[in-house]
Amino acid sequence: MPVGTHGTVKAVTPRELRELRAQIILGNTYHLFVRPGLDVIKDLGGLHQFMNWDGPILTDSGGYQIFSLAKLRKITEDGVRFQNHIDGTPAFISPEIAMEIQAGLGSDIAMVLDECVPWPCERDYAAQSTEMTTRWARRCKEALHRREENAERRTPNIQRPSEAADEFEIRNSKFEIKRQLFGIVQGATFEDLRRESAEAIVHLDFDGYAIGGVSVGEPEEEMVRAIESSEPFLPREKPRYAMGLGTPPQLIEMIARGIDLFDCVLPTRLARNGTAFTPGGTLNLKNAEFIRQKGPIEENCTCYACSDFSRSYIRHLIKAEEILGLRLISLHNLHFYLDLMRQARERIENQTFDEFRRNFVSLYRPATRGELC
Repeated sequence: MPVGTHGTVKAVTPRELRELRAQIILGNTYHLFVRPGLDVIKDLGGLHQFMNWDGPILTDSGGYQIFSLAKLRKITEDGVRFQNHIDGTPAFISPEIAMEIQAGLGSDIAMVLDECVPWPCERDYAAQSTEMTTRWARRCKEALHRREENAERRTPNIQRPSEAADEFEIRNSKFEIKRQLFGIVQGATFEDLRRESAEAIVHLDFDGYAIGGVSVGEPEEEMVRAIESSEPFLPREKPRYAMGLGTPPQLIEMIARGIDLFDCVLPTRLARNGTAFTPGGTLNLKNAEFIRQKGPIEENCTCYACSDFSRSYIRHLIKAEEILGLRLISLHNLHFYLDLMRQARERIENQTFDEFRRNFVSLYRPATRGELC
C-alpha cells in the first residue's frame, strides 16, 4: 500500500497511482486529524473525495505517530493526552475517538488504537502495554458496532466506503469491504507476549489482523522473529498485515511467512534522496558514475521514468534539485514495489514462489548507509 500520510502519496497524483495499478493506499489518521482537521475533510465529502482517490483507503489509528511525534503525551486506560507536533495544541484520543475520526474520514479499512512500544523495551512495560492494547481493541470494536447500529436507525452522517472498494483481492480471494476493522498484535520482541496478544486479538474476531511494533529500530532478525511469533496464531482465512515494512527482500520473506499486506514509505522517501530500487539492489543516482549513462534506471522496466528518460538525465535533475527528478524516481520506485507484489501473486498462483523467492533474495544487494544518504 503506497503511503499517503497527509492525504497524498508524496509527489504522485491519484491518476498516476491508478496508472501504476495501486490497489489500495494508506492514509495517516494522526496527521489528517491534526491538519487539516476532521471537520474540514468531512465538509469536503470525506477523504476519498477530498484527495480524489476512488479506490480503497486504509487508515491507521494514529497510535504510532502519537507515541513517536507528539509532545508531552500521557497514556492512561482512557486514552492518550498529548500536544501535537505542529503547534503544541492539546488533544485527546481514546479508542472511541479513534473510531469516530476514521469513520469521519470514510476509510474502507480502519485500525484499532494501540500503543506501539519503543525498542528496546522492558518486559514488564511491554506486557502491561500489550494487555491495554487488547482492551483498547475491544473498545474500538464496540464503538464501531454502536455506530453502525445507530446508523441503521437514522440517516448516517459518516462517509461510506468507496464503491471501488466493493471487492478487494487478497490471497487470490475476494473480501467484501464494508468498513472493515483490523486488530493489531503487539508484544515487542517477546515471543510469549506476541502469542498471547495474537490469541487475545483473534478472540475478538476482527475482519483482519495487523502485526504492529515492528520496524521500529530493532535489528532485522528481531523484526523477523516478531513476525514469526505472531503469524502462526492468526487465522489463514483473513488478511494479515505487517505494518511499516519494508525493503523488497523483507517483503518477499514476509510473504513466505504468510503476510498479505504491507505499507512502507521507502519507495518515495528514498526517491527524494535520489535512490532508485532495482532487482539487483538500490542505485544512488547522485553518484558520478551515472553522468553519461544512456540507459534507464532499470532495463526492461515499463514505468514512465524508464520508458522515456536516461539515468544521466535523471541524475542531472536530482543534482540540480529539480522536482521532476524526485517525481520520476518516485514513480519508478512505486512501480517497482507494486510490480514485485504482482510477480509474487503470480508465482503463488503458479506454485513457483519458493524459486522466485530464492532467486530474488540472493540477487538483491542491500544498500549501505552511505548509499541511502
